Order: sequence, then C-alpha cells, then structure tokens
Amino acid sequence: MRVSDFDFELPEERIALRPARPRDAARLLHIAGNGVFADRGVSDLPDLLRDGDLMVFNDTRVIPAALNGVRPARSVGGGGPVDVEVNLHKRLDASGWRAFVRPAKRLRVGDVIAFSEDLSAEVTGKSEGGDTRLVFNRTGAALDEAIAATGVPPLPPYIARKREVDEQDVEDYQTLFAKQDGSVAAPTAGLHFTERLLTALAERGVQQTHVTLHVGAGTFLPVKADDLADHRMHAEWCTVSAGAAEAINTAKAEGRRVIPVGTTALRTIESLAVQPGVIEAGSRDTDIFITPGYDFRITDALMTNFHLPRSTLFMLVSALAGLDVMKRAYAHAIRSGYRFYSYGDASLIERSA
Repeated sequence: MRVSDFDFELPEERIALRPARPRDAARLLHIAGNGVFADRGVSDLPDLLRDGDLMVFNDTRVIPAALNGVRPARSVGGGGPVDVEVNLHKRLDASGWRAFVRPAKRLRVGDVIAFSEDLSAEVTGKSEGGDTRLVFNRTGAALDEAIAATGVPPLPPYIARKREVDEQDVEDYQTLFAKQDGSVAAPTAGLHFTERLLTALAERGVQQTHVTLHVGAGTFLPVKADDLADHRMHAEWCTVSAGAAEAINTAKAEGRRVIPVGTTALRTIESLAVQPGVIEAGSRDTDIFITPGYDFRITDALMTNFHLPRSTLFMLVSALAGLDVMKRAYAHAIRSGYRFYSYGDASLIERSA
C-alpha cells in the first residue's frame, strides 16, 4: 500500500490545544464492527461495553523530556552561542539518551549543551532528522532528578508550536494510571478516564488490567517512505506482567473481549502474543508496524484518539476497522467538530466483522 492512501485533509481548528474538562466530558465516536458509527461521549462507555470486557491500560508515566539549553560559542571554528531545543525520546544507558534536537545543523559531535548550572550533555553522535545521541554529566537516579527539575512536559509539536507549555500541562498530560517512569509522550487515550468513570465501568462488570510501553518518538514520527513496506518503526520498550498475561488469556479463553486503551497498549499486547488468543508475560523492545492486512491475535476493540493523516497510528486503526470505514468515520468527525490529537476526543473502534 502507498502512504498516500492514508491521507486526508484536517483543518487546523480541529486540533485540540487543551483537553476537555472534566476529562470524561470528551466526545466519543463509536465505530461498530459492521462499519456503522454513532456520536456518543466518553461518559457513555459503560453503556457501550459489555459485562466481562477487559480493558487494558498503559501505566507508563511521562517524564519532563523537553529541555531547553545553550550551546556556548566555540573557541575554534566560529559560531556564537546557540539556543537548543531537546526532546529526549529513548534512553540508552544510565547517562545516555537519544533525542531530537533543533537546530541540529548548528551542533557537532563533541559540542556540549548546557541546560542549567548542574545539567549538561555532550553530543556524541548525529543521525538524520535531528536524531542525536547525548551523554549527560549525571547518571542514573541523579540524572532522572536533574531532568525532572529542568525539563517540561514534552507536548507534541502541533500543540507546542501554538502555545507555551504551562503548569496545567503537568497534570493534564498524565493519566490516572501513570506509575512507571519512562515515556516521552502520553498514552493519550488514557487521559479521558476519571475515578467516576472507572467506578461506573466496574459497576457495569468491565474489568481492567495494566501493561507498560514507554512511548518514544517512533509512534509519532512522520512516514517519509512512499511505500509502507519501506517504513521502519523506532523500537519502544514494553512489558506485560504475569498477572496481566493471566487476565488477558483468561478473558480470551472465556470468549470475553479484550479492549486496549490506546494504540500503545494495543501494540504491547500484540507484540507479546504467541498465538491467537494467547499472550506471554515478558519484556522486549517492539517495533511492530500494524497496517491493513494484519491478523490481530488479541485485540477485539480499541479506544483511541483521532490521529494524524499519513501516520502509522491512522494505519493501525485502518487495519482494525478497514481503511474505507476509517476514512468515512474521520470525515464525519471533521464535519461534526470532533477535536483531534493528544488533547482531543476519542473513538471506540470495534474490530471489523
């Protein structure tokens, strides 16, 4: 398939810059397995789900991975000081990170970026697209603490370029389930859940379990290839505990639906599946790339936000429900004023019949 098959026009005004308040007040487009869709709300989830459904949440926690620093003037080779924007996206070891850096062209291997009096990093490697390897002057927990003190929430560029990150984002860009530090982007479908909604779902008989995928840049990077077969995903670390694997396997064995909340939870459970209906506990890096034609082994339905044109995430939802169905659903959402992307509204997509 061609990447152009997954293109659509999205007006700028449909991009949400703030989340709905309260969180469960967001709209929800229900896309049934037969391709019929209906306008609902996130608070309607207890009416849309079944007794015994198992929802799978990603319990990763977003770190303040956006850093602003300065590359001092060079004593040799010219060039005055340069303001540098750094977005961490994959930890390499106790002191090393891969990051997207702007302006990458103003940096050389060996340059040092100062973020504060106590935190700096040396550029040790550069790749295409501003992808840069950094080694910090701190290590382990001390580095984590310094990043937490210096960084801010790493809002996606389609929000960050329109407004400043503020204190409200510290709360807004974190789910109720966040426990495991490591993500550089939120698993945004989980942002819609409140304690009130979780109570209503439990009363309906809906069960829940948790997995972890530390969201990196690979999920959101644009697809530059023309042919899907030529695109390679960045790997992201994920884990499924023994308890989560047991809950999922029991649900599948009993004929109950498994419904990941967010594409990251879906990619985790599909990555750890060993055969249809069976998942194993474990941890691994995953670069799974789900496109139409993929044979889902665990997922029966998906709750997710609305995604970018030509993105790997729009390809994933098209694999679940069908490209024609998703194009019609997205066209309806745009006409009907749904809010898109990380702080936007949600959809509940049932696997095509």
